[in-house]
Amino acid sequence: METLSNAEARRAALRAQGLDRPRAAGPVTMRHLTGTVDRVNLLQIDSVNILARAHLMPLYSRLGPYDTALLDRAASRAPRRLVETWAHVASYVPATTYPLLAWRRRAYAQEAWRRVASVPKAHPVELDAVRELVAARGPVTASALHDTLEAAGRSAPRDRAEWGWNWTTAKLCLEHLFFTGEVMSARRNGAFERCYDLAERVLPPAVRHAPPVPDDVAVRRLLELGARAHGVGSARCFRDYFRLRGPAARRALDELVEEGTLVPVVVQGWSERAYRHRDAVVPRRAGRAALLSPFDPLVWERRRLEELFGVRYRIEIYVPAPRRQLGYYVLPFLQGEQITALVDLKADRGAGVLRVVRAHRTPHADGDTAAVLAAELGLLASWLGLAEVLVAGDGDLADDLAAAVAGPSGG
Repeated sequence: METLSNAEARRAALRAQGLDRPRAAGPVTMRHLTGTVDRVNLLQIDSVNILARAHLMPLYSRLGPYDTALLDRAASRAPRRLVETWAHVASYVPATTYPLLAWRRRAYAQEAWRRVASVPKAHPVELDAVRELVAARGPVTASALHDTLEAAGRSAPRDRAEWGWNWTTAKLCLEHLFFTGEVMSARRNGAFERCYDLAERVLPPAVRHAPPVPDDVAVRRLLELGARAHGVGSARCFRDYFRLRGPAARRALDELVEEGTLVPVVVQGWSERAYRHRDAVVPRRAGRAALLSPFDPLVWERRRLEELFGVRYRIEIYVPAPRRQLGYYVLPFLQGEQITALVDLKADRGAGVLRVVRAHRTPHADGDTAAVLAAELGLLASWLGLAEVLVAGDGDLADDLAAAVAGPSGG
């Protein structure tokens, strides 16, 4: 059986994610953007905006400063190159991937959250009303639909007692229709709300009229896409990419091994059985500096990240502040082929400042880490439209980073 060192597996993973080489010079085009999405397969969507929206950062990490209007255009104008659906979680995927997830939309009773899955039984009348309104008024937001239904006496008033998951009935109905694929997101508005419309008015014609994909073929293809995006990984890693589970995913793995798409390998130091995608390339070296979002595909699978990079990383957004060890919104810093720092960042848009709340070394930091990280923070601040970087005094890298940010003149 083929054996890979941990360093070889790490470089293969970086190449698979497009993170092994310096960013290309010159302006970022739509071709660059769609090529990157085709490589990583999906962009996770999350509402946290303390730095930048989750789906924007993986493209920045790979392409450098780019015009986010490119992504808006790809996902919001016909013919759409990207569409929203439930993939890893709520995600942008290439429009051509959408048919591969039809089985999940049909299996909403098992795949969706309980409140979303139960809508047809819990709110049948409101569900029909929402269908009619989307057909008549789409693209339309959940809040606009709720206001219409409430004004007509067809929905209970909005519950404002708690923030978060206290969705209105209109929002629940829309989320059900979104999960099942009856409606889709035509675009996001300035408040990052979905504007829902009928799927037939959102999907590109070539995708809308494509023949159905058998469930077993779709699951096998999704698992293969996850494996391709990993380069090297375990079956658990590959399944997690599109959140595949059960006998269908196990059969898909066996079939991919049998046909030679996945090659069993031994990765030194790994406790799990590993596989290499047949197209995975192991570069001789990796030379990229990049800040990685907590929602970057490279860092989703924490166990794999720890085995590959020797770094323990956790998202502490939902950890009470006094118990956080690293910070609220912590980004791993990739320097070459190692993660050398973990930095808690905040875009203070009112003050025009990128704040480094905490900065910690990992065991792989070296004498250049502070300077290389300072340069990347300056680039990120510029992309975000912020005038300067300010480093607080928390963390064992903070003092050196502050000095590197200040530069030789100290100002």
